[in-house]
Amino acid sequence: MTAFPKEIWYTRCPVPTPLGIAINQGVIDRDLAELGITVRSIQDTTDPDVRASHYDHHLAHSFRQGGSVPAIWARAAGADTRVIGLSWIDESQLILTLPGSGIRTVQDLKGRRIALPRRANQKIDIFRATALRALLAGLSLGGIREDQVEWVDIDATDPAPEGLELVGRGNWGGRPLYTAEFHALVRGDVDAIHVKGSLGHEFALLAGAHVVIDTGFHPDPKIRINNGAPRPLTVDAATLERYPAVARRLLSHVVAAGEWAEAHPEETFAYIARETGSPEQFVRAAYGGDTLHRRLKTDLDDASAAALQDFSDFLFDRGFLPARVDVAASIDRRPFEPLDYLDPLDAA
Repeated sequence: MTAFPKEIWYTRCPVPTPLGIAINQGVIDRDLAELGITVRSIQDTTDPDVRASHYDHHLAHSFRQGGSVPAIWARAAGADTRVIGLSWIDESQLILTLPGSGIRTVQDLKGRRIALPRRANQKIDIFRATALRALLAGLSLGGIREDQVEWVDIDATDPAPEGLELVGRGNWGGRPLYTAEFHALVRGDVDAIHVKGSLGHEFALLAGAHVVIDTGFHPDPKIRINNGAPRPLTVDAATLERYPAVARRLLSHVVAAGEWAEAHPEETFAYIARETGSPEQFVRAAYGGDTLHRRLKTDLDDASAAALQDFSDFLFDRGFLPARVDVAASIDRRPFEPLDYLDPLDAA
């Protein structure tokens, strides 16, 4: 029988992912244990080099499902990875202002100051790329060009002062994402900011903010394309070539997790609330209300692949990538195919 690796690694973002559901169910651990493989989490290790693979995918025998920016950047930077699945789970992309700003509609943003977070110490500035894409999409729906607003860089590594009041609704708490943008908004340095997902909804409520627009559920899919739509499932190419049965087994459980979610809505929402760290009401608000459990499938849909290429081109054109990425060349459909493509020993 073909020897298998002693361990494989996985990582996913703290957002709705079928991989996260499958891991939570324990089915991947149990199945691969039959092959003598230990399944390990990149997030749970204290080794900084291993943890960095969540972003650059340098670790051998590793699988990742999550935001597309790191996956695309890793490929552009030379990582030999393959996309073996895509999921499209729409999430809120909010443009927020404060009451009293005079901004109620997208058209009101013309000539106003819009925040762009900046994390200069990171290899790939995921949240700047995400915010820029969503903000440009929102502005386009109001007929506003990029040069008709004032862009303000916000150093997102600068924490907000402790105890800063948010329009009479408490303080910032202990969650760092978006605190720099909200600090700038409350301080009056900017007129509008971008937030996304369940945490974005939490901050919007805490601040008593006005939602100018949510582009995350616009009927035009191209408006919705961003870091989370679509999300790729990637694996290093060496693992796929040497151990195709491992990749196929893991993928089969990820696909099955999406099918399980469709039949178990309440359990799915409860799990995703734990995964995101947000109360269930914000999960429902951020990910499509009562339809989320029906949108957790993983496939290699042509429209999703085209969307990933669109977003990759955007990232390169905007200077986030060191090289262009050919998404079609990175997709490997074999794990979705019957086992007859495997080495007989590998399939044993």
